[in-house]
Amino acid sequence: MFTSFTNSPLARFRQFAPVINHTHPPAATADQGKTAFAHCDHLTSIHSKSFYLSTAFLPEAKRRAIRAVYAFCRSTDDIIDVPSAPHLSAFIGDNLTASPAALLQEWRIASRQPSWQQTHPVLLAWATVREDYGVPQRYAEELVEGCEMDVTVNRYETWEDLKRYCYHVASTVGLISAHIIGVNGDDPQLFIKSKPAAIELGVALQLTNILRDVGEDLARGRIYLPAEDIRRFNYTEDDLRNHVNDDRFKALMRFQIARAHALYEHSWRGVGYLQRDGRMAVGAAALLYRGILDRIVANDFDVFSQRARLSGPQKLLRLPSIYAKVRALPSLTK
Repeated sequence: MFTSFTNSPLARFRQFAPVINHTHPPAATADQGKTAFAHCDHLTSIHSKSFYLSTAFLPEAKRRAIRAVYAFCRSTDDIIDVPSAPHLSAFIGDNLTASPAALLQEWRIASRQPSWQQTHPVLLAWATVREDYGVPQRYAEELVEGCEMDVTVNRYETWEDLKRYCYHVASTVGLISAHIIGVNGDDPQLFIKSKPAAIELGVALQLTNILRDVGEDLARGRIYLPAEDIRRFNYTEDDLRNHVNDDRFKALMRFQIARAHALYEHSWRGVGYLQRDGRMAVGAAALLYRGILDRIVANDFDVFSQRARLSGPQKLLRLPSIYAKVRALPSLTK
């Protein structure tokens, strides 16, 4: 088990745990907290320019919290796909021979610890956000479960199967974000009512990811497109591995893109449950990411050799219409 390695942060904590005063635990210093959140901000700026741009519309405290959540989610995913990533080196140490599952389990255990016990900047920022905003730890647990699926599952038979995966790796992020942004009032029922839209938007975003990254996922031995849909269009997994981009594949992709658009449309009204100072950020994240679907079509569905993306100028040109659409949203209070 990875937890037996003495170089891991959790093992180091356990080594000295008996001498810690649990009645008056030492909190992270202001400088440590500032450095941790700056680290998360930097990770976000590198790995998701669309998300970084979208979250710029949040007030400072919520902005730094949401970017810390992104860094936590990104790091959780990278433990499986790129454990050698520089931002994980302080956590993994010399234990690169450990299995992805063991590394992820160590990360899961460490993520449960309070902020005063954290040594890794991403985990310190995540724990601070969780405590400051009352975010249920179960969402982090569900996120880790989704990443565990990438260790054990590389095919999905049905849309329902894939949707469950999307919930774990993406909808959980939306639910966490809703706790940070807040809803229109103190009535707990409002948060409950906002959850279906947050879940659907997460599924839409992850499905967009999947459609954009078909080629990259194939290189990792993964096929996320539901097998039942592949058969529906008389396409095959061998065709997919051979990068066959014919009428059958285009029809399959159009079907999935239409599914994603429907999810975006259906979830849009739910943004009105959120506090006003967070709506533009969520709206921009949703609509800029939705633009990737347009780029897939513009690239003639070549998701094997091209990465569909909006350029910086293209994103900026979309912002006025996004702002108008967000402003038109009615505030939902019941």
